[in-house]
Amino acid sequence: MQLSARNQLRGTVASVKLGEVMAEVVIDLGNGQQITSAITRGAAESLGLREGLAVVAIIKSTEVIIGKED
Repeated sequence: MQLSARNQLRGTVASVKLGEVMAEVVIDLGNGQQITSAITRGAAESLGLREGLAVVAIIKSTEVIIGKED
């Protein structure tokens, strides 16, 4: 699979919480880091997402907001 998105993070599905319409997918990136994605329930089911599955989180965004605590 070739994509134009440069931000690709490989990891393992840590958990999938299915809601009525949406699903929350937590991906373990290793070294204690995780990323969470909210996708449609249909997409999660179609991909067969389940705990332990190797996946790639692909991030394509026009905005990144950075905050700093004082």
